[in-house]
Amino acid sequence: MADELRVFTGNTHPALAQAVCDYLGIPLGKAEVFEFSNENIFVRILENVRQRDVFIIQPISSPVNRSLVELLIMIDAMKRASAGRITAVIPYYGYGRTDKKDQPRVPITARLVADLIAVAGANRVLTVDLHAPQIQGFFNIPVDELTALYIFGRYFEERWLDGLVVVATDIGAVKRARDLGQRLNTPLAIIEKRRESNFDDAEALNVIGEVGGMRALLVDDEIDTASSLVSAACALEKNGVREIYACSTHPILSGPAVERIASCPVKEVVITDTIPIPLSKMSDKLIVLSVASLLGEAIHRIHAGLSVGAMFE
Repeated sequence: MADELRVFTGNTHPALAQAVCDYLGIPLGKAEVFEFSNENIFVRILENVRQRDVFIIQPISSPVNRSLVELLIMIDAMKRASAGRITAVIPYYGYGRTDKKDQPRVPITARLVADLIAVAGANRVLTVDLHAPQIQGFFNIPVDELTALYIFGRYFEERWLDGLVVVATDIGAVKRARDLGQRLNTPLAIIEKRRESNFDDAEALNVIGEVGGMRALLVDDEIDTASSLVSAACALEKNGVREIYACSTHPILSGPAVERIASCPVKEVVITDTIPIPLSKMSDKLIVLSVASLLGEAIHRIHAGLSVGAMFE
């Protein structure tokens, strides 16, 4: 069938790609993706994709630059193999934090990556919880942005936590926190913070909102070094919060993140599998929810010409 659905993956997160295929009830596409001794990446598609509807699942996560180049080369290989339509499925959009010129003489790398993906030959992009909504506008091809907030909402609805307040870890996370708070029917609070440098240390300054004696649920799009999470949790603890939870879509968990989470007052950190998490970084505090069904349903709807937005209505 000319428009038959095909799903492929690079080397970054094959487990997620397989879980998506299991949801769709199709086999994972066959391809060779490897690196030569000179560090050049080679891709060979091992099945016919002519006029097929192709989806390539590849988060731009560690190793970030290799993951990105693998994705670009796979897109190019599909284009040269005459794929009918190519959708880059990017559960985590790396370089998303460099989305504006906030200092003199710096790049907008999120825009550069968007240009690279389009020039390589992608016809559309499917992603999850971009760091900044304007990144969608960096593309001249259609972008479907999914959100894990509904997954988090279901999880915490089932926990039946009384006296809950949803807390944005900073001003940039307010909309995300407000949307989750509306779903859980809870009040909203905000952590006001100042980042001291281009590096990842952050200082929490104030808690805006009533949190004393309540359970707090911290919300952010990603956990990198966990400095923001820890400083926010300490600020909440000083303001009399009795229990602290956190949820974040993308578990980067770089540097001292695991140790910081283990020693901070957060009781539970709920994350997703948009990025593969090595066993060495897992702990009793981390709860991993899968986005496979979310991506799988979106892929089905895109392939069938159905509304993706209707998934969240």
